[in-house]
Amino acid sequence: MAVLSILRFIAIMASMYPLVGAMSGGSIADIEHVVLFMQENRAFDHYFGTMAGVRGFSDPNVQTNSETPVWQQPVNASTYLNPWYLNYLGGDWLNATQCMSAGSNGWTENQLAYDHGLNDHWAANNTPWSWGHFKRSDIPVQFAIAEGWTVGDMYQESVIAATNPNRVTWVSGTINVPGSPQSPSEGGYPYIDNNETPGCDSDGINCYPLRWETAAEIYERAGVSWQVYQDADNFDDNPLAWFAQFQNAPQSSSLHKRGFQGLSLDTFYAQAANGTLPEISYIIGPTELSEHPPYSPRDGAWLQKTVVDAVTSSPKYAKTVLIISWDETGGFGDHVSPYHSPPGTPGEWLKDPYAGQGEVFSGPGFRLPFYIISPWTRSTCSGGTVFTEHADHNSQILFVEKWQAAKGRNVTTDQMVPWRRAHMSDLTAAFDFSGPDYSIPSLPYAIPPHTNAAGVYDGSAHCDALYPTQRPPVPYNGQTPGSVKDAASDVSSFSEEGFKEVRGQLTEGRYLVLEWGGQALVNLGVGSSAVASARATRTHSDKNQRWAAHVNELGGNRFRFSSALDGRWITDDAGLTADASKAGSFAVVFAPGKGYGLQGSASGKWLAVPADGKIGWNSNPAHWQIFSVTYHN
Repeated sequence: MAVLSILRFIAIMASMYPLVGAMSGGSIADIEHVVLFMQENRAFDHYFGTMAGVRGFSDPNVQTNSETPVWQQPVNASTYLNPWYLNYLGGDWLNATQCMSAGSNGWTENQLAYDHGLNDHWAANNTPWSWGHFKRSDIPVQFAIAEGWTVGDMYQESVIAATNPNRVTWVSGTINVPGSPQSPSEGGYPYIDNNETPGCDSDGINCYPLRWETAAEIYERAGVSWQVYQDADNFDDNPLAWFAQFQNAPQSSSLHKRGFQGLSLDTFYAQAANGTLPEISYIIGPTELSEHPPYSPRDGAWLQKTVVDAVTSSPKYAKTVLIISWDETGGFGDHVSPYHSPPGTPGEWLKDPYAGQGEVFSGPGFRLPFYIISPWTRSTCSGGTVFTEHADHNSQILFVEKWQAAKGRNVTTDQMVPWRRAHMSDLTAAFDFSGPDYSIPSLPYAIPPHTNAAGVYDGSAHCDALYPTQRPPVPYNGQTPGSVKDAASDVSSFSEEGFKEVRGQLTEGRYLVLEWGGQALVNLGVGSSAVASARATRTHSDKNQRWAAHVNELGGNRFRFSSALDGRWITDDAGLTADASKAGSFAVVFAPGKGYGLQGSASGKWLAVPADGKIGWNSNPAHWQIFSVTYHN
């Protein structure tokens, strides 16, 4: 083992040397391999709502409906449900909920839960268990991977629907909503269900098979190597198999071999170990390891860690990016209403064919867990790094396009809906190409999945046999058995305490600490009439230095800032006011590897901390470092 470790270290160091000499001049073109790995059916709050430094249960911008926070989901006229920890009773529930199903991932249930933007019918129109969540002790591997590198907390499912539409978007950029670049004869029109029966549904939608061009075909034509990796049991999760051109491709063809048949997961591990992965890899996991309820997060964690270990142990890790995402929420709710296109946007809006909600947007939908593993996204911050840009499955296609363009290849798809191309992140701002970090975080032990006598994964059946009841009692009205505590006003207490460094275009939903040259932007409290600077703290925990950002227009980069200390607002001249109408508007501009510039709308100058330590203004951007913080005080 020691000899293998030494050889592995030498191989990794050898692959790094070409980059070490050019760290300051690194670019996206330094990447040689991108691995795309999609799991199943979990929502962001369900997994990471308690995580510190993300848009979770301590959201200062939480939506309110008639002064009621979206945390409180009405069940009936007298009963409501707060976010609740699924294992609050302890004991056997710690294991039973691993194989619990919550609600439905279907179009109807999720459109009804969204409730025309109120986002308040998860308990009433899905199930009360839809509003339940795990915490670190339940999914330690997922937490560790997310915090060891970069977690995205504004990554959305592409369609408010089930698996197939979302995975189709992952590999093609569309589901052919009317107004999309595709014609009606190319299938779908739109594809919003898991239909795999040839022909269309009775109402003329979900037409199958699909016939428009996929990203993989564009890679093939451009000479970019690519490969699907899947075992015989792939949970029917390979979306390329739902396209006629792959179904009908000759068995000797590249489309059949690379995209329809694929290679095994063991082959992926072997190729990662010897540094021979293709430029683009798609990983499709087996049923029991997919994390799709009732298949456990614990078993999925083992697969995730196996893939992460294969990538990070590879001699080509220094040039590799691994993106781990989930396809859709699986019937679990999320408190952030989706960022979406304006009504009537072509290729986005349609008349609801199932739930009777009138004109609705197809997506992007609710948030999903998402993280990026690479030397350029390795967190150098002890609490982790959070990527805050609006993104969805199209973002992975956009990232590959940007990467290949840097290598002189055009793999731009013309199948993507224009609004998504214009408004979804290409993920590049999550990367610091000027300062790669090749260290590997220590990940927790992942329990191997249970197998039967034949060596076949059977974790779900094993769990069901041990724990026939997987759904715990529901604590309505903020109460748990034996307690009269009402947690409606204290959902933030569910969160861990800590911080993360922020990357990417800023969005709402976090308390922030802004630091520049060892100084932090501060509200000195009673008697102060302007913002000032004070020495930054190691834990970024000083409440006087904590601010909430309020976006002027969703999707834009202009923000107003309020103090967590007393609610006062920063004015255009860096004063403080209790009058929200007098709050200043600041353009927040992110420069990867540098930080954030805050440009005042009145002066056009950039907020800075000059040498005398007083707040001032520069003609050129002064790059602040921003931390997303979660503390209970």
